Amino acid sequence: MNKIAIIVLLFGVVIFGACKVDPKIIEPLPANNLVEIIPEGWPQPKYTYSVNTISEDKFVLGRALFYETMLSVTDSISCGSCHQDFSAFSHSGHKVSHGIYDRLGKRNAPGIFNLTWHPYFMHDGGINHIELQPLGPISNTLEMGADINPVMTKLQASSKYQGMFKKAFGTDTITSQNMLRAITVFMGLMYSYNSKFDYYKRHENNIDLTASELNGYNLFTAKCSGCHTEPLFSDFAFRNNGLSVDPFYQDSGRAHITGMPQDRYKFKTPSLRNVAKTAPYMHDGRFNTLNECLDHYTNGITNLINLDPLIPNSGLQLSAQEKLDIIAFLNTLTDYKYLGDRRFANPNF
Repeated sequence: MNKIAIIVLLFGVVIFGACKVDPKIIEPLPANNLVEIIPEGWPQPKYTYSVNTISEDKFVLGRALFYETMLSVTDSISCGSCHQDFSAFSHSGHKVSHGIYDRLGKRNAPGIFNLTWHPYFMHDGGINHIELQPLGPISNTLEMGADINPVMTKLQASSKYQGMFKKAFGTDTITSQNMLRAITVFMGLMYSYNSKFDYYKRHENNIDLTASELNGYNLFTAKCSGCHTEPLFSDFAFRNNGLSVDPFYQDSGRAHITGMPQDRYKFKTPSLRNVAKTAPYMHDGRFNTLNECLDHYTNGITNLINLDPLIPNSGLQLSAQEKLDIIAFLNTLTDYKYLGDRRFANPNF
């Protein structure tokens, strides 16, 4: 049974009723409770809601802002444009993010879930606080390309958002801090912990792994879990996994932030939860399938500069059947309950 830490009151049905809005966005949320969840056996989150307390009105506002195109300079791109619910809030089929004026970003848009456990954000860890994370894509000239002041001017002029901010924060003043805190409440409550593997580990719903899945799990534990550590399936460390350097992007990874040569080509270890739904893979989206990823770790290690010590120079030496079994296991990490949770869907559709 999950250990659930309830830090605020339980919520009932939520509607967009703060002000006069287009009827198509008046969509009741399911009566699920909006609470902080710490599954049994998981570590304490890095971010707590002691200051930015959870409320249904903040959640509703944060959801609206997540899908709001006014946050981009052209009023055409939202956070949800590159983070789609059906692909665990990654950008399905896109190697890198697509931004304003059809510009292409430099990195793959990762999935969104369990963010309150992350000590750093972005592939290079350039942002170290969840409340500041939205500023990265909002200000990136290849993504949303906006300055924060014009964004706030647009929100302040909107009767819709005047009412929603008033309900969420109890003040007539719309500030960037409150905008970021509302988005944080929305994204921070995007928990994924109900995959087949989770049910198996918790001995729930009479779920067992197949022989292939179980063998894949044992192989994964032996060869992959040093970086992709349970239960979050990431240690959130910065590592060089031996990828060749793309001559077009010339992405130095963590070194772009620290300026330290020893951080060249290191990127944050991604969580493998929902990994079967978040293709393409790696920081630049170079691999389209999980099999291609395992081929890399088997015989594709080429960049030995700062290669992570957990990765042998000669690769992991996986057989074809072992790769199939690991992929079978990775598929058990898909949380279909999360993928179908309408609380996080675009309220405009």
